[in-house]
Amino acid sequence: MEVPGISAETLGFLKGLRENNNKEWFESHRKEYDGARAEVLNFSDAVRANLQGHDEIERAKVFRIHRDLRFSKDKTPYKPHFAVSFSRLGAERRGGYYLRIRPGESFIACGFWDPNKEDLFRIRKELEQEAEVFKRVIAEPRFRSAWGELQGDAVKTAPKGFDKEHPNIEWIRKKQFIFTRSFSDTEVQNTQFIHTVGELFLEIRPFFNLMSEILTTNLDGESVLD
Repeated sequence: MEVPGISAETLGFLKGLRENNNKEWFESHRKEYDGARAEVLNFSDAVRANLQGHDEIERAKVFRIHRDLRFSKDKTPYKPHFAVSFSRLGAERRGGYYLRIRPGESFIACGFWDPNKEDLFRIRKELEQEAEVFKRVIAEPRFRSAWGELQGDAVKTAPKGFDKEHPNIEWIRKKQFIFTRSFSDTEVQNTQFIHTVGELFLEIRPFFNLMSEILTTNLDGESVLD
């Protein structure tokens, strides 16, 4: 059975699109686009199947290659990449997975990119009250080897209502809680890439499990789910 993967042809199409980001070029290379998109769909199906082995996935969304130009200064009509998100199933499972294929800039990501204000406040209150488990999870050697440092935007000093001198302010300041892992074009084209992505997504689970527990309970540890 052939291993799902990303080929040099797909990366080559994306490189050409980046250098010729216009409708005329795109339409003249429609066949290459269709083949590349089909390959990415096949790859994303395999990623989802791997995730289903240890998680529950509600849906996989392949983003459109056409850009929304209404509110953008950049008027190029296409994104020179393919991107897929994987949503977890149910209110008790929080966090999400993401994959982007772009020549020289491919990466996967996990976590909380744009938490709503209620979730963000709940996470901050948890970290204000007690952050030892949180810090232990993200500092665990195997986890750190897989995902490195916690990333994401943060406020400059302290969120409203929080002490800027709090010992956990480094974490409380965060507006996003994400981990990313970048890949070279050589790594993306490797036949083991699908397995690498699957193994890394599995390694994020301790973080997801903790954050899901936080976001489905109050500060007294009582469930807030119906």
